[in-house]
Amino acid sequence: MKRLLISSLCLALASPLAMAQDMDHMHHHGEAATTDKPAKHDEHAGHQAAQKSDEHAHHQVLPKTDEHAGHDVSTMSSALPPNDHVPPPAPATELAPMSPEHMADMMQMHDLATRGMLFFDRLERTRSTRGDYATSWEAQGWYGGDIDRVWLRTEGERSTGGTHDARVEVLWSHAVSTFWDVQAGVRHDFGQGPSRDWLAVGVQGLAPYWFETQATFYAGDGGRTALRLEASYDLRFTQRLILAPELEANFYGKDDPLRGVRSGLSDVEAGLRLRYEFSRRFAPYVGVNWTRRFADATTRGGEPAHETTWLLGLRMWF
Repeated sequence: MKRLLISSLCLALASPLAMAQDMDHMHHHGEAATTDKPAKHDEHAGHQAAQKSDEHAHHQVLPKTDEHAGHDVSTMSSALPPNDHVPPPAPATELAPMSPEHMADMMQMHDLATRGMLFFDRLERTRSTRGDYATSWEAQGWYGGDIDRVWLRTEGERSTGGTHDARVEVLWSHAVSTFWDVQAGVRHDFGQGPSRDWLAVGVQGLAPYWFETQATFYAGDGGRTALRLEASYDLRFTQRLILAPELEANFYGKDDPLRGVRSGLSDVEAGLRLRYEFSRRFAPYVGVNWTRRFADATTRGGEPAHETTWLLGLRMWF
């Protein structure tokens, strides 16, 4: 019992002493923590940093001008005008699907419009080197669409003694490609000598390098045959000044002395016409034409084998 009391008394006396030692240690640690450390020496403390100069310091910046400063916008409306458009009602039924064949038929309807034109390629007064004057013409007209047309052609020469030589053709023309047509019809020759009638078939179109060409074969009564070849070209110096060379040749299967025709190559004509187009519809021209006839003097009926004529004429269309 005494031992227990003595142990309790010792513990009671030791507790305040331990608490005092702990407080003393805490005080020493606080002083060490609050003690200032020696300041670190700055080796660049005596140096002064040089300031960088502004290379644009002497420049003067002008205020930006407003490009719309002089515009008056007081009259401009800030609101868009009202839209009074009323959309049409939607179709009640949809378009039925079409086959490629039906679509092609619908597209061909654009080619069904008919129209016509009358074209005087040559309406001229001529003077030959012999001093003879004459009036000659070459005209053509057509009526129809882009695929099928009816053509009327006429060409001839008239002098003081009457109509020297003339022809009229009526042809049906059908387009077989973009630049070529086939033609078939009839031809009637009249003038000096007996009249002649022919059946005609041929082609006309635009050859490569923009040559207007025409080739027609004729068959008449009595076994007569003929072939006519024509070619022309427009050489444009300007959009209005145009030089047009032309070449024409006529072949016949048999002689026809009453009309001055020789079998084989009967005659050749070459011409140059310089025209000025005041408009596409009206163009006066001057030119020269050379004719070479291959028939003998008896067959020619007194016409020269070589002939040069000067031309003054008009080219127009309606």
